[in-house]
Amino acid sequence: MAKNIVRGYYEESYPPLPTKATKFWRQNIAKQIIRFFVLNLRIMRIIVGGHS
Repeated sequence: MAKNIVRGYYEESYPPLPTKATKFWRQNIAKQIIRFFVLNLRIMRIIVGGHS
């Protein structure tokens, strides 16, 4: 009779860990504020363009 061997997950199953640079840019408040306004400007262009 064959035994079922239970193994843990392979290394490839786990997501990659972010680097220090990636963490820095994700947490950078100045970059987040700039991206917030850029996104809002894009949305406003779409809205204004649709109402003319």
